[in-house]
Amino acid sequence: MRSMSRRVLLAAALLGGTVVGAQAQDKTPVKLGAIEILTGPNSRYGIAIQRGFDLALADINKAGGVLGGRPLALAYEDSAGAKEQALNAARKLIGRDKVPLILGPTLSNEMFAAGPVANERKVPIVGTSTTANGITAIGPYVFRTSLPESDVIPVTLKTAKDKFGLKRVAVMYGNDDAFTKSAYDVMKASLEKLGIETLTTETFGSKDSDFSAQLTKIKALNPDAIVLSALVEAASGIELQARQLGIPETVFFIGGNGLNSPKLGDIAGKAADGTLVGSPWFVGKPDAANQAFVNAFKDKYGGDLPDQFAAQAYDTLFIVAKAIDAAGAPDSEKIKDALIKVKHTGVMGPFSFSETRDPADTSGVVVLVMKGGKFQLLQ
Repeated sequence: MRSMSRRVLLAAALLGGTVVGAQAQDKTPVKLGAIEILTGPNSRYGIAIQRGFDLALADINKAGGVLGGRPLALAYEDSAGAKEQALNAARKLIGRDKVPLILGPTLSNEMFAAGPVANERKVPIVGTSTTANGITAIGPYVFRTSLPESDVIPVTLKTAKDKFGLKRVAVMYGNDDAFTKSAYDVMKASLEKLGIETLTTETFGSKDSDFSAQLTKIKALNPDAIVLSALVEAASGIELQARQLGIPETVFFIGGNGLNSPKLGDIAGKAADGTLVGSPWFVGKPDAANQAFVNAFKDKYGGDLPDQFAAQAYDTLFIVAKAIDAAGAPDSEKIKDALIKVKHTGVMGPFSFSETRDPADTSGVVVLVMKGGKFQLLQ
């Protein structure tokens, strides 16, 4: 009970203390929409995000909800990772459920489908995991709380060059997904800027499971590292097959945001050791808010640790709750105008939106390395 009380106080503090003790006649829930991948091969991302939202939802409502005492509620729609399904979910949430704001979708591909609908209908939509270039350019109602790959990958590659003397790499990327293609574009530009030689660039499809042809070619070139833009299922398969084909552990992988999941270690095991990723968040951050979040997440979900996607979702719901309070009503236009002004300090650290509705602060990027199936800070 003491732990729960501490979390409620933290939640009230995160909300600015505006709802605690307030009395209101209207107790009607303020229902928001959420489009996430809850089934299928990429559900590892969507379920982590849903868990982050649900934990934040419980904390916000225990601290008094929004608008002086109205509970917050979430209506989930499963996109299953399909653009058309995400598009239909957005239409349903806006047209039938009349939600004033949508959270998600999970993948950039899906946001490029659903974002224009929300923008056209003037309903703000907030991506917590959409990192491809061009997301917020969809329109003025499209926001994101996730750092774009263009802010993270250059840090990861420069760190690898400085620490390991990286000179020659092979590159692999999924060529049929907006997120993995966008991350590849950032990787290519960053490698050129850093003067790192690219020996070969190999592509694959999101549904491929055999990567032996690409990896055999890479093995013969003997690169210092393999730079990989993929979602976690494909990345795990690639890393497993690389070691099975005899690519030594000294040839490590450097990944984009898709590899930044504990599931990489769960699936690929020892084959994933040495993988480097950049991240705006780390589970071991020592501050009180983060440790309260990590412990609460473990308590709620049977000991599972949160990942970056859960942490971003947790903070995002507090950001949205602040915007609803500032708007004074569950009105899409007022919430959109309030969102851009929100300042929040949560488990991810200080947050505000830039003029382009992206995260304004990019200073917190750290580089993680996988060891023993777990990510830890690169020392």
